[in-house]
Amino acid sequence: MRFSPRRIAAILTKEFLQLRRDKLTLAMIIGVPLLQLCLFGFAINLNPKNLPTAISVGDPGIFARSIVAALENSSYFQIVAQTNSPAAARRMLREGQVIFVVEIPVNFTRDIVRGARPDLLIESDATDPAAGSYALAAFNNLAGTALRDDLVGPLKARAQGPPPFNAVSHLLYNPESNTQYNIVPGLLAIILTMTMVLMTCLALTRERERGTYENLLAMPATPLEIMIGKITPNIVIGAIQSSLILLMARFIFGVPMIGSLGLLTAALTVYIIANLAVGYTFSTVAQNQLQAMQMTLFFILPTVMLSGFAFPFMGMPGWARALGEVLPATHFLRVVRGIMLKGNGAIDIWPDMWPLALFTLAAGTVALLRFRRTLD
Repeated sequence: MRFSPRRIAAILTKEFLQLRRDKLTLAMIIGVPLLQLCLFGFAINLNPKNLPTAISVGDPGIFARSIVAALENSSYFQIVAQTNSPAAARRMLREGQVIFVVEIPVNFTRDIVRGARPDLLIESDATDPAAGSYALAAFNNLAGTALRDDLVGPLKARAQGPPPFNAVSHLLYNPESNTQYNIVPGLLAIILTMTMVLMTCLALTRERERGTYENLLAMPATPLEIMIGKITPNIVIGAIQSSLILLMARFIFGVPMIGSLGLLTAALTVYIIANLAVGYTFSTVAQNQLQAMQMTLFFILPTVMLSGFAFPFMGMPGWARALGEVLPATHFLRVVRGIMLKGNGAIDIWPDMWPLALFTLAAGTVALLRFRRTLD
């Protein structure tokens, strides 16, 4: 047969018609670039500002008020709480409510007036070293200018010299700023998301493509029983993956395990089931395995970008953080880092565990409602 442009044109026409009818693939062609542009262009910020900060004021004098005003005027710190108890401020830091705690000590004003240089302490949650590095640099620069207008009269000569106080920084939970302490626990969340969602999204589509879906529907089993039977083996697989990652984190990368391993196991179980419920929901919607894998991309990409794994969560705009709060990985990242690096207990992780449990319940409910007892 000789080369025929007409036959090529006919095949091209057929392919374009099939592409036009495949709505999910068409959405991938348009949606993925738009999603990446929006995430990288608007949501990602490597220089986070307006970071939540708590201040413990032991001496509410004129100098303390000037320091608070200087922090508020800075674009890096957002004062969300002010207390006179350093323990209460550190508790907020441990629970993840703030990233910084600034402690103004007792007799701060008296020591400056007497010519001493008291310490002004800033404590930082260093579980994510990149989140607060620029803010700490700004705090050190603030030491030289915060009290310049207050050093008048007999103290005027001190305004021209070194800062009247020492700016002391303490990096908590990761004092060496070891990025492995941040990345390796985060990988536990991302790897489980990728594998659990992908494996479960093929649960029902594989049955359809192999022609065994009819046998599944003929079984005297309820949709809930089918879902439990489908996802339970993957829970075991997730447990094996989690054990392997935790062992490597401890003995190869040296990541500490300060908190309770049993508490982490309970949180892991809820997180694994949440991702399996998402994957099972995709499998009830997709008609084939290709569609199921395409749908997982729309879940995995925001999970990596908006959960706080790849980029500082507090550096994102409000709308991006709101979307990130919906994702289970966002809450699990806080839980796993809190347990492993901070030694958090059940009360400390509860603010992130109940949204995770609620997401699991919602995803499972949608999957049950989407399950079809017919072949069409």
